[in-house]
Amino acid sequence: MARTLAQWLDYQQRVHPKSIDMGLERVGEVAKRLGVGRPARHVITVGGTNGKGSTVAFLEAIARAAGLRTGAYTSPHLLRYNERVRIDGTEAADEALVAAFERIEAARGDVPLTFFEFGTLAALLLFEAADLDLAILEVGLGGRLDATNIVDPDCAVITTVDLDHQDYLGEDREAIGAEKAGILRAGKPCVLAEKDPPSSVLRRAYAIGAFAIRGHSDYLVDVLGAGWRWREPGYEIELPDPAMAAPAQRDNAAAAIAALRALDLPVPDAAIREGVASARAPGRLQVLAGEPETVLDVAHNPQGARQLAAWLQANPKTTVAVFSALADKDLGGVCEALAPWLQAWHLGPITDAGRRGLPVDELARRLGEHLPADILHPHRSLADALAAARQAAGAQGRVLVFGSFHTVAAAMSPG
Repeated sequence: MARTLAQWLDYQQRVHPKSIDMGLERVGEVAKRLGVGRPARHVITVGGTNGKGSTVAFLEAIARAAGLRTGAYTSPHLLRYNERVRIDGTEAADEALVAAFERIEAARGDVPLTFFEFGTLAALLLFEAADLDLAILEVGLGGRLDATNIVDPDCAVITTVDLDHQDYLGEDREAIGAEKAGILRAGKPCVLAEKDPPSSVLRRAYAIGAFAIRGHSDYLVDVLGAGWRWREPGYEIELPDPAMAAPAQRDNAAAAIAALRALDLPVPDAAIREGVASARAPGRLQVLAGEPETVLDVAHNPQGARQLAAWLQANPKTTVAVFSALADKDLGGVCEALAPWLQAWHLGPITDAGRRGLPVDELARRLGEHLPADILHPHRSLADALAAARQAAGAQGRVLVFGSFHTVAAAMSPG
């Protein structure tokens, strides 16, 4: 009997003994058996610690405004697995994903694949069949050994490099940068969006002859009284502020513009303006309708927390948090950044992340090492935490839901 999409996803969670098993040999072998070719005429791969999903959204919105046929592969998803694979802005249908998974299962034989590797291969199969001008691939974890790296990009983007997933990528920015720089290719452009990327990234670019395009150096971002300007020698364009509110979104949009210009794609100025203004990535300082003001953000590591703190400082209001996190996150770094701006923390468990989820009592214990106990309020579910936070904030306050994609998804889910 044929499996439904939900059944396939459940099967993929169980078929490999590890949820994360980095390396290209297994996924590359199955891709070879499937005869996977180029997913599009042009490919941009986006890596980095934070800002990947937003940069993909800007690339997709600008390219589509220019009339290019696009595919975007992102992870994780918030509400539906189908969000991970978009063709011309439309999520892949269950039937298309199931058909791709059936092909992958038939080809893999006894080669074990992780959940992410199944999804990556499915996206590549669907993109190859869709006659795309541009495929945009978001790295899942790191870069060098990530499944997306079986595809040679025409341009690579590294948004930021900071501490996250140290168990897999290394203990400092230099080690993590070396892993993320694995998506660079010899003789191809790479956009480095940070003002001061790790030297390991620059060394890799120079060693292999990748053409490094550095943010705030090879191209500049000027903040104007209204809007902002992107410029490089011989070209500049004035732009509206992104709809996504965080200050870092200008850097993400700027990196997307640099990548598209590096590929010399037919993208007129009007398309850049339209794409910057229209790009959306759910869960990035997303405001829900109603009272109290409820803001969703997927910040889940110290760098993301610092960016979120900067927004809270610039937009002062009594703010109550709904927070949960996976077991491998740096809670001390998150607390250090956000403690001055949050009056209370309502906590809930993450129940759909397997062994990476934290029981709420353990989460409260770990947070108690960094925060006063009287501002920590554990609840048996994230729904209960959200209800209590809304009551505590009152009509004039703000509720900030953050900590992981799982936490934000719980606030977005109906009921």
